[in-house]
Amino acid sequence: MKNLKTLFTMVLVICTAASSCKKNEQSLNENISTTGTLSLPANMASIKLTPSNAAASQQFKWTAATPEDGGLVLYEVAFDKEGGNFSNPVFKVISDGGGIQAQVSISHKDLTKIAALCGINSSSTGKVSWTVIASKASNKKTGQESRTLLLERPAGFADVPTDLYLTGSATEGGDDVSKALRFKKLEDGVYELYTSLKAGTYHLTDKPTAGGRKFYAEGTLIKEGASTIAVSGNSKVYYMKYDFNVASVLEVTEIQSLGLYMSAYSSEIGQLNYAANGTWQSGAIPVVFYQFSWGRDERYKFALHTAAGIKYMGSSNVNNVSPVGQAASYFYLNPVSSDQWNNTYKFDPAADNKSVKVTVSLSATGPYTHSIITQ
Repeated sequence: MKNLKTLFTMVLVICTAASSCKKNEQSLNENISTTGTLSLPANMASIKLTPSNAAASQQFKWTAATPEDGGLVLYEVAFDKEGGNFSNPVFKVISDGGGIQAQVSISHKDLTKIAALCGINSSSTGKVSWTVIASKASNKKTGQESRTLLLERPAGFADVPTDLYLTGSATEGGDDVSKALRFKKLEDGVYELYTSLKAGTYHLTDKPTAGGRKFYAEGTLIKEGASTIAVSGNSKVYYMKYDFNVASVLEVTEIQSLGLYMSAYSSEIGQLNYAANGTWQSGAIPVVFYQFSWGRDERYKFALHTAAGIKYMGSSNVNNVSPVGQAASYFYLNPVSSDQWNNTYKFDPAADNKSVKVTVSLSATGPYTHSIITQ
């Protein structure tokens, strides 16, 4: 009898609890009564885009949306072609604070991509529509108000390649794209390469695979497409530099020679021969330190002779120390001035009245550097 009473009590408690739970159930209110008003930028605002400037951006602002239950609302700025209804926006950006704040700063680089997606070509101006989409749980509500921007694109690519390679029958890697030569990336969209070219054709690509984007030069302009660039004559060494931010060929210059310049003599005491893959090597170069009243001078740097003039490469240190015991970075090569004494290196004291073998590496696969071996 006692067990029966206990069982009855437990059933009564469970039923009461279940009844209580049902009474506290509430449906989730996802409704948003208003989506806010757009404030920045003004309608028909004109923006001259500078995607190469990493700091350039445009701020977008609006008033907060009003949820019926006072809960959290998230925001996205949506972009569409002029006259679009935002049912399938070409681009969306989550607002600041992970979507919580009623504002966001969008870089000129992204705005350039948006302009391209809306059909605005480089070196052109066109219109883009934007609005704000507010969301609460699964409910998304597109703003009733939209505005138009006038975006002016510079010359250049909206989506610059992350990497750049050189391939083709005229190149050191030949037609096998898997052997394409990688450019050194100086900054986003800007690349350089030291290499040789022989008779044949070449083009640029963003991947060492058949499916990569292809580029070519037409005069000083870079264009996207399958066209190639023809090379004739004997094999020559070149310096190549491209800026995809402004679709420009900055330099394609023949390198005529590379000399070992010794400061005290104010002349080149030996020459290096191009091997491959941005590397030059010398034969045995005699070295004799110059005798001053205060001692013997051992300073040197490199002179790169091009069709456009002489470029010097030397140390990042204006005044240098002996190389003995120094780290690998001591030998790194940097563009320097033609000053006779500054930004030079020093030979190992053991090189005096001996011969040295010199290797210069301007390969994109690592730091530009050099080595001196005393023979």
